[in-house]
Amino acid sequence: MVAAVAAVLYLVALATHPMSATLKGFDLQVYLGGAHEALHHPDSVYTWIFEGHPGIQFTYTPFAALVFAAGLALPFKVLMGLAAAASTFALVATVWIAFRELGWERTTRLGATLLVSGLVFWTEPVQRALFLGQVELVLMALVVWDLCQPDSRPWKGAMTGLAAGIKLVPLLFIAYLLLTRRFRQAAVATGTFVVTIIIGFAALPHASVTWWLDGNFYQAGRTGFVGSQQNQSLRGIVTRLAGSVNGAMAPWLALAVLVGVIGLAASVILYRRGQTFAGLMACALTALLISPISWDHHWVWIAPGLALIIDAGVRAGRAGAGAVATAWYALAAAVLLVFAAWPDFWSAKAGLLQGGLINYAPAASFASGDNPAYPEYHWHGLQLIAGNLELLAGLGLFAVAGVVAVRLARPRPA
Repeated sequence: MVAAVAAVLYLVALATHPMSATLKGFDLQVYLGGAHEALHHPDSVYTWIFEGHPGIQFTYTPFAALVFAAGLALPFKVLMGLAAAASTFALVATVWIAFRELGWERTTRLGATLLVSGLVFWTEPVQRALFLGQVELVLMALVVWDLCQPDSRPWKGAMTGLAAGIKLVPLLFIAYLLLTRRFRQAAVATGTFVVTIIIGFAALPHASVTWWLDGNFYQAGRTGFVGSQQNQSLRGIVTRLAGSVNGAMAPWLALAVLVGVIGLAASVILYRRGQTFAGLMACALTALLISPISWDHHWVWIAPGLALIIDAGVRAGRAGAGAVATAWYALAAAVLLVFAAWPDFWSAKAGLLQGGLINYAPAASFASGDNPAYPEYHWHGLQLIAGNLELLAGLGLFAVAGVVAVRLARPRPA
């Protein structure tokens, strides 16, 4: 029933709103623009600017530009519809795999998948991913499907390497494979990633030199103002609090290394104690926190994370720990409340879609570089909480994962 209501509400929204308010595909247009440059002006892939906005450039790998070039063969509205359908399927598939890995079977697995998918569909990250025509949901599904394959599968790791070849953040999963001593899978992932680089150099040599050898791949500022409200990563919040992009670099690096070490350690402990899916989710959460840029739509990983939290509540209830089960369910409800696609009811131009509590804090539009006048540097009171809310929620979940890992790491009584 929840899934059906979610689907009907979305179809009604599509029918009663203009496409620019539901499936605008802004990021998809940038992908296609970069792909067009790759095919027709390959030397300018990384100097091209979308519609005159300095902070809107093609920021994915040369290999990604080749992948996105396939979309140029379709009319944009058709492509946008296919992207929305593929993203929705990827969301449901990811949740389905999550409950499979957690041991749910038959109708209970189906019911849980539909329930969680229906709820998470109306969260801000998912709605933003659909609205922008983003690839996040599909990449998430590829990584989860790949790393949840049996270790005996010869090509396990390939899809993770492919995802990293499009967007670099999944590289952390290769480190996770190494630390959990799954060396063959890590080698497959690394090999696939290297192949994507070779393909990029073969097809787009100048762009590949610019991206890989000239260091464009670590210039986070190419995506715009790194302190933007929509950057819900540690670097985003440190930049906003420091009041300067350059001034935030050193403290962010130190914090990112610390969080990265703790997060990977927790992931390994969870994996070694038989909590394999929890280990995977802890690694994903760590990647979101330490990545220089984690836009709001990157937080679609709350979907399989919510499945994990609900599973913990169910298991605690079956074990007779009613208070613990209630705590897990309360955490699940809190995640949904924080990430929900609430309408921007505080705005005179409030719409029913693309809302979220982070929008309560004022933000610069199409900002790039750095400017002390940007609104993000002047938040106060509730704005500081709302504008950083998804990142703060992520830190809370990170603490929960750490506590669980520490408890599991304790020596078991004889």
